[in-house]
Amino acid sequence: MTDTSVTLSDAAAKRIAAIVGAEAGKSALRVSVEAGGCSGFSYKFDLADSAADDDIIVEKNNAKVLIDSLSLIYMAGSEIDFVDNLLGQSFQIKNPNAVASCGCGTSFSI
Repeated sequence: MTDTSVTLSDAAAKRIAAIVGAEAGKSALRVSVEAGGCSGFSYKFDLADSAADDDIIVEKNNAKVLIDSLSLIYMAGSEIDFVDNLLGQSFQIKNPNAVASCGCGTSFSI
């Protein structure tokens, strides 16, 4: 099942394709939302070898992201981006549902 309510930036798609391509047996980046973090919820990133039955698949330019249906509730309308600047490299999620986030951008509240 493909859902376009979560999108990938070109930079994120390029980085995901490179990371997954370098890991034998892995086919996608899994993004999930977990309770915890300094703002209430946090994002978790893992490499996955296959999709689960309830996963939403977001694809762009040979990159595949898996998001479970529960996490999608918190991420709907978000864009996954990859930032490379003087502070370092990281995936960042631009989430319109978040009313607050921590300074490092890995946790949020709604």
